[in-house]
Amino acid sequence: QVQLVESGGGLVQTGGSLRLSCAASGRTFSNYYMGWFRQAPGKEREFVAGIRWSGSSTAIADSVKGRFTISRDYAKNTVHLQMNSMKSEDTAVYYCAASPRLGLPIAPSNYDSWGQGTQVTVSS
Repeated sequence: QVQLVESGGGLVQTGGSLRLSCAASGRTFSNYYMGWFRQAPGKEREFVAGIRWSGSSTAIADSVKGRFTISRDYAKNTVHLQMNSMKSEDTAVYYCAASPRLGLPIAPSNYDSWGQGTQVTVSS
């Protein structure tokens, strides 16, 4: 498995920005797909964005398209989620996860490594 540690969560006002980071370590994850998920109280965990570690293609959920972007820093073994124009409905615990699956793994069950999560709260 891959060890993942998220950082960067916090409180932000509507329309503001936050950048989440996910530091990865452990076994070789060059073939892994890195995803960001979020889970609001009483709701299921949902896919937000993803990127294959050794590639350039990215995936962004429709609910955050145009506002969130995902990127990776090879030198620091880190994946970032840049969140702009934030809305109250973005409030959730955000998780970084790694999947050994090929293609575009959307379902949480496709991921075998998870970070501890970081709280993001958007206030109006």
